[in-house]
Amino acid sequence: MYPQLLAHIKRQVQLTPAEEQLLCDRMELKKFKKKEIILEPGQHCKGEYFVLKGLVRQYYVNAKLNEQIVQFGLENWWIADHDSIVNHVPAGTYIQTIEASEILLLHNKDKAPLLEQVPKLETYFRLTMQRAFIASQRRIGFLFNQTDEERFHYFTAMFPDFVQRIPQYMLASYLGFTPQFLSRIRAKKEK
Repeated sequence: MYPQLLAHIKRQVQLTPAEEQLLCDRMELKKFKKKEIILEPGQHCKGEYFVLKGLVRQYYVNAKLNEQIVQFGLENWWIADHDSIVNHVPAGTYIQTIEASEILLLHNKDKAPLLEQVPKLETYFRLTMQRAFIASQRRIGFLFNQTDEERFHYFTAMFPDFVQRIPQYMLASYLGFTPQFLSRIRAKKEK
């Protein structure tokens, strides 16, 4: 059994012990070292990843060979290349660990049969995706409506512990500015 995953699910839906067992039986525990690639463009995303321990990132490499981080995944977060999963196409993003990580994988082939057996999980995954979509919309709104400095201050105020765990160049990539700009903001803050 995976108590951490089950506690996360219980915040949305209540499963019976038998339903919990069905879910846990379908999850594959994977352990990754720091900076290990889980997925890269051209591969098909195997499924959805639930982070038990550690920290991962999802990113593109643009035409100028710069990394653009689109999502982080830390404890109790799901991460996947949903375009690859839903549209059955090769992934367009990388997923890589930032820290050594323990992750549960729900394989694509197992999800539909599991949802048929445990319909409450359909509700759980729908609510989880809705929250992820809202977070994505908010992030886009922040990129369009806030200055770089406002975005930095908002993000660091909302997620102070998380900011301490990620390298500064990754924070800059996620927030949409250069590491040099981030250094200037931090220098200003320390004065």
